[in-house]
Amino acid sequence: MLTTRKKLVVMAKHQRHEKDTGSPEVQVAILSQKINELAAHLKENKKDHHSRRGLLKMVSDRRAHLKYLKKKSEAKYNALTKKLGIK
Repeated sequence: MLTTRKKLVVMAKHQRHEKDTGSPEVQVAILSQKINELAAHLKENKKDHHSRRGLLKMVSDRRAHLKYLKKKSEAKYNALTKKLGIK
């Protein structure tokens, strides 16, 4: 589970400015962290189908944010995907 402390650390790495909490970069970074933690959980608990559905929803949401970011600024999109190791 993504604790508040972990979330703040992830946000600090990807913020545009000090109080930025909603930019696509921050949202994608938080979703990526949640996806990684949930994927590790699902490796141990293969029959947890409710969490699997949540994982698929998060992946879809992250994909939508990335699509928006790519449309707005491809340079920021490329930098973020490289930094997070997506694709």
